[in-house]
Amino acid sequence: MADRIPTVLVVDDIEMNVMILEEILKDDYNIITAGNGKEALDKLRGLKVLPKIILLDIFMPEMNGYQMLEIMKSDDVLKRIPVIFITTSDSESEALSAGAVDFISKPFLPKIVKLRVKNQIELKNYSDSLEEMVAEKTAEATATLDNTLQALSYIIEYRNLESGSQFKRTQFFCGALIQYLVETGSVHADMLRRLQPDIITKAMALHDVGKIGIPDRILLKPGKLDPDEFEIMKTHTTVGKNIVEEMMKAVKDEDSIYLIHCRDIAYCHHERYDGKGYPRGLAGTDIPLAARIASLADVYDALVCARVYKEAMPFGEAIRIITEGRGTQFDPVLTDAVVQIQDRFREISLQNA
Repeated sequence: MADRIPTVLVVDDIEMNVMILEEILKDDYNIITAGNGKEALDKLRGLKVLPKIILLDIFMPEMNGYQMLEIMKSDDVLKRIPVIFITTSDSESEALSAGAVDFISKPFLPKIVKLRVKNQIELKNYSDSLEEMVAEKTAEATATLDNTLQALSYIIEYRNLESGSQFKRTQFFCGALIQYLVETGSVHADMLRRLQPDIITKAMALHDVGKIGIPDRILLKPGKLDPDEFEIMKTHTTVGKNIVEEMMKAVKDEDSIYLIHCRDIAYCHHERYDGKGYPRGLAGTDIPLAARIASLADVYDALVCARVYKEAMPFGEAIRIITEGRGTQFDPVLTDAVVQIQDRFREISLQNA
């Protein structure tokens, strides 16, 4: 039962203030205490269950209340804890301006202290409940969208006379490459974390969605395309972008990170690092990172797997060709990473043939 009682953290360097607040609140809450901001932050980072609210004095040695609150604001977890400043009447406006949700003036009036703590905890509980509901609905919507897009990917693969394994392989290649880049602290690691690696990997499934708009006589031609046919084939990137943008309108979410990655990958996975790709001739970091990753995954798969127009290539030969494209066709950092994990790529290819 004790773990259901909300916890309140009281931070004040004056022991008498702490004792008074403990006495006022002890019947309704678990109370933990700290003598200054530094001690309080150390305690917070060691807790498995964070307090529902913090009563924070302003003027303390080592680290005052304003400094502690500023540090909390930069922490994605700690910034969610509401803070009530313990203050004097002439500091109330400064306390609220600093980001506190409320203030308690000295000397303490037990009824006011109880009411203000109770009200803020109830607001926090209500806010948390709303966030949970939104998260659940968002997860449901994302799952529905994901299932729809994956099904569409299967349709594309079957139309290409593939077994449906191609989009899985390229997803696995993307996942393995991103994992290596993040775990090894690559220059792209921080950006990848912000872009949500799992979503990039899922979005890879729609890299060729635009091929729906390519005529069968070109898409299924068992040989090299002539220049006019190749120009038509190249339009699958723009068609893919248009399809995803229509999806964005349909679901009324043009800011969906999932659909943004789908659009960027479908549109830009044939761009080249040296600017000689299509459809826009983007170069270097102007090409979205997700699309640069998708490009390597797509090319590797095209090299080592049989198509209607070609035989499969040995794994070592595929790596040699990719290495030759370092800095011209492909991002150099990504190319080096593929070379480092080429055994994992080979394993993925064999397991998903």
